[in-house]
Amino acid sequence: MKMHFCIPVSQQLPDALGGRYTLYSVYLDGFLFCRVRYSQLHRWNEQLRRVFGNCLPPFPPKYYLAMTTAMADERRDQLEQYLQNVTVDPNMLRSDVFVDFLKRVQLDTFGITTKKASLDIFLPDGRSIQAEILTSDTVERVLEVVSHKIGLCRELLGYFGLFLIRFYKEGKLSVMKKLADFELPYVSLRSSEVENCKVGLRKWYMDPSLDSMLMDCRAAVKLIYMQDIEKEWAKPTQLQRQKLEALQKEDNQTKFLELSQEVQHYGYMQLDPCTCDYPEPGCGAILSVGNNEISCSITLPDNQTQDIIFQMNRVKCWQVTFLGTLLDTDGPQRTLNQNLELRFQYSEDSRWQWFVIYTKQAFLLSSCLKKMISEKMVKQAAENPEMQIEVPEQGKSKKYHIQQSQQSQSQKDYSSFRPRKSKIKIAEVDCVLGNIKEEGL
Repeated sequence: MKMHFCIPVSQQLPDALGGRYTLYSVYLDGFLFCRVRYSQLHRWNEQLRRVFGNCLPPFPPKYYLAMTTAMADERRDQLEQYLQNVTVDPNMLRSDVFVDFLKRVQLDTFGITTKKASLDIFLPDGRSIQAEILTSDTVERVLEVVSHKIGLCRELLGYFGLFLIRFYKEGKLSVMKKLADFELPYVSLRSSEVENCKVGLRKWYMDPSLDSMLMDCRAAVKLIYMQDIEKEWAKPTQLQRQKLEALQKEDNQTKFLELSQEVQHYGYMQLDPCTCDYPEPGCGAILSVGNNEISCSITLPDNQTQDIIFQMNRVKCWQVTFLGTLLDTDGPQRTLNQNLELRFQYSEDSRWQWFVIYTKQAFLLSSCLKKMISEKMVKQAAENPEMQIEVPEQGKSKKYHIQQSQQSQSQKDYSSFRPRKSKIKIAEVDCVLGNIKEEGL
């Protein structure tokens, strides 16, 4: 699936020869990832093409004359689409030529050199372990270091991830984003500019039944046990709570997790309080995402609450939109966590309807929705080995990033993951971020 790459900002800067060049600010999941020139991306594309041939998406052409404003906007849009499309192929994501370039531009953007460093990795119970790493180590490498230190089976690393997490004094936490495998945790943390932000290790799957895959690893059981009890995102009944507390006193982690499977919202990701437009504009909402559903606890204007569940198999598509501008006195800001919305199209009463959620965690929410879809597809493929999953051909679409999840009556037909075109929202002074759209399941 495509990643949430976007280029909302470009700047014209003078070069050493008296000319000018364009510097593009590339964001990933709402955080500034790097700043690069067209020439850097062009050389990278040539390197990728020598390895992967013509399977690469089209790269925007060179211009040998001065570009008009329209041409500059078109190039920026094309570079954005290129970055999104090039991340579809998992083999490309794991290649040295892909990872090495992105490591270099991350380090260069934030002026960090490769050197030895200590990085605190926070566990779900709030404790931290110190990982001895290089500043240029990727998430994948840091996870290997951490897993060795805590005794986590290496083959289970795919069930966990590193996250940027904001911790509050009262013990609460807010998950800001999941770090991609090729990101540099040391650099991402230093560049986040989020107060009390830390790198945390957490499980990364939305289907609670996948706990069963980890039960033979003591360290894995301990991690998901800590993650379950460190917050009150799950909603046990009074009887369930009493049984869980008894098992907790006995330190019977396996039985605790088995019983937790029956608890409402167990294993879900809970977002910070936000607002939505359902059943009327301006309603407060708390979202819990997991187990193929979006569960919303909505506070109505009269302070009454209403619980609504949106099933993922009735979600057709969604899109993330940035509603503001990115300029301040010091240049482009490093996060897009303000003025974000996620809207999704949902089948209700035999008709499609759009629902809008205004949340600074819109990119995280989108990542959770993508994760639920990918887990569902893997599960269906395992149940039916003859099932074929069709992936749209790269480079064919002019639309970029609108995530599809509608499933046909026949579980073998995934061609119903169709993109939906959306309007671009224009801001001032070349700071444009349209709909961060998803397609290409």
